[in-house]
Amino acid sequence: MPDKNNLWKVNTNKFDNEKESIMRNGNLYQISNGYMGYRGTLDEFGRDELVGITVAGIFDKVGDEWREPVNAPNGGYTIIKVDGKKISALETDIVKHEQTLDITNATFERKTVFKEGSKKINISSKRFLSIDKPNLGAIEYSFSTDKDAKIVVETGIDYNIWDLSGKHLVNEKASKKGNVLLYDSVTNELKKQVCVAELTDFKGLKEEHVIKSNYNLRKFSINAEAGKTYKLTKNFAVFKDGDTPGNLIDAAVKTVEEAKSAGFSGCLKVHDELWKKRWEQCDVIIEGDDEAQLALRYSIFQLLIVAPVKGSANSIPARALSGQVYKGAIFWDTEMFMFPFFVYTYPEVAVELLRYRIQTLDGARRKAKTEGPGFRGAYYAWESQESGDDACTYFNIGDPHTGRLLRTHFRDKQVHISGDIAIAMWEYFKLTGDDSLLLEGGAEVILECARFYYSYAYFKKDKNRYEILDVIGPDEYHERVNNNAFTNKVAKVTFEIALEVVNYFKEKHPDALKKLLEKIDIAHEIPQFEEAYKLLYVPQPDPETKVIEQFDTYYKLEEVSVEEVKKRTVHPNEYLGAGQGVAVPTKVIKQADVIMMLNLFKDRFPVDIKKANWEYYEPRTEHGSSLSACAYALVAADVGKIDWAYKYFLKTARLDIEAKYKVYVGTIFMGGSHPAANGGAWMAAIFGFGGVKANKEKVTINPRLYSKWKKLSFNLSFKQDSFAVNIDKKKVVVVANKNNADSRAFSVANKELSCKPGETIEIKY
Repeated sequence: MPDKNNLWKVNTNKFDNEKESIMRNGNLYQISNGYMGYRGTLDEFGRDELVGITVAGIFDKVGDEWREPVNAPNGGYTIIKVDGKKISALETDIVKHEQTLDITNATFERKTVFKEGSKKINISSKRFLSIDKPNLGAIEYSFSTDKDAKIVVETGIDYNIWDLSGKHLVNEKASKKGNVLLYDSVTNELKKQVCVAELTDFKGLKEEHVIKSNYNLRKFSINAEAGKTYKLTKNFAVFKDGDTPGNLIDAAVKTVEEAKSAGFSGCLKVHDELWKKRWEQCDVIIEGDDEAQLALRYSIFQLLIVAPVKGSANSIPARALSGQVYKGAIFWDTEMFMFPFFVYTYPEVAVELLRYRIQTLDGARRKAKTEGPGFRGAYYAWESQESGDDACTYFNIGDPHTGRLLRTHFRDKQVHISGDIAIAMWEYFKLTGDDSLLLEGGAEVILECARFYYSYAYFKKDKNRYEILDVIGPDEYHERVNNNAFTNKVAKVTFEIALEVVNYFKEKHPDALKKLLEKIDIAHEIPQFEEAYKLLYVPQPDPETKVIEQFDTYYKLEEVSVEEVKKRTVHPNEYLGAGQGVAVPTKVIKQADVIMMLNLFKDRFPVDIKKANWEYYEPRTEHGSSLSACAYALVAADVGKIDWAYKYFLKTARLDIEAKYKVYVGTIFMGGSHPAANGGAWMAAIFGFGGVKANKEKVTINPRLYSKWKKLSFNLSFKQDSFAVNIDKKKVVVVANKNNADSRAFSVANKELSCKPGETIEIKY
């Protein structure tokens, strides 16, 4: 629950032992550092309580099961026994319990008072995953009793691993080297090495080494004195293939030994300093609305904890690093909903996300060749893992009535994914002015995406136009539709961007252009892109209603309310789409589709068109996706529906902090965090209420603060320069960092300005 007295913490003073509550709290209190995520579970918990240390960028497949990310063994495991009785929140009476997530520095703390017989036992622990050394986790653990007692402490590595789809680590070996406990293994499919090292500092106490039941433990026996506090510190390190050019075991041992030498407080100090810099760069301050402040700050925190490690070329999965859910795959969510936050506040992470797409270009090429006759170029995976090959299966949603998997067309018909990536690639260049990414492979990605759309498009001679047929738009309740407005617009803009890239390279990098055109043999196709850009059909607003038909024949579907459609379901986990879903024959849609288009291309549509479509599609949208609410918030703000914008802003911002999301779709477990919704919350605040947008030339700010908000303050990065923005009810103040490279153009409340390095501009509105 939010801590109303502290807008930097989330805490609870209750413990609910229901499995679903433990699962949701594991998401809510998770910590991460971009390399690995550690679910917010208690020290004594194990596989059955969904303890998970999910490692970024490594995946495995067992048999015919889904391929998913690898969970590492838990090097943070600790349990105590008092007079022979195990102390656990699941088995021992609890007198008092509190757990806290401090979002200033991504630390998790628990304090529990247990009662075992006539004795009270106090247990406290604090943990973090180092930002400074991403392979490292650190824990401080203490306990005391109110009466003398015989205490046994067992701490070390628990390799009873929670896996959703098979046992991923095999050839497991547990050992001890000097004072360091070790675990070594390889993945089942590709034989990638994964190892864990653990080192405990419990001064003055002898230990016994025990390997049993998939635990590699050190055991301490203590005649504990009443009222005396006993404290130990633990460091664990997780390493996987590719993390270091040297021996992984040696690297893991070195990491924990160095951490022990620095001490828990020493490691935490460095970690805290790095987190302080992150918040100075990325925080958003809302004055006058504590609920919105904490929800937004928690959303920003969720994005920061999964920012990929520099140089990793990793991206952010749809469920972040909260577990193996959604196969740990990267979706369009990243480019459309998370990337904007990073490119405007933390561009060094934005570039990492796009490098992932460059790295996986060959996977996108392979998919284009295998998904249809004559497809060419880059057809990016709907569910992308480390190679870029599609992890999405053709049958992937379970029917809760029969248990059978339903045929869906997410993998083979969600063609907008390639354009989403091309748009983000070009957006990075426009907003940063940095063309190095284009030279490193970004331009190649864009041209290959355009090539794919040309191969996918169908030319109708009688209408003299190209069409995009047989697709799924963002609204996944309606599959295999023709001329989805969002998809066609994305494809058209991709052709436009491809032509802009060629023209830019002709002027700035002619030699690089020549090499690129020769490398992928595409020079003769550029005129085809020009023709497709001119002739590709995009559904237009009706002259009378101004509504854009979502796809061909959408208007012929049944007119029925969202509530009525839900009444037609028989099972609470029933999926409303796929072949026979109850929403399929109706106009009820899963999520923002036309509205998503109007937001993505907001400068290309007038306010009256956006308003008419918002009012038409809003009552027909079921919001079956966490991606939907923010698009409705953004367009609502654009058209002056500020109360509606606030409603949908809160819906997306509170999704993870309230932990009230869907857990199952059909028979498929979907529990986990929602970084796309977190990114959507930031966009709704900054682009929506702050009225911020930018292009190659300038930053525009036209505020429309929610009535309850007294002030909105945030930082922006533009053209590799940084600016602090403060908006209140009467004025906008922009402060340029004194180290900025140049003057930058701003349009504030429709006034054109230039902001020099170190300058402050103030505009009343």
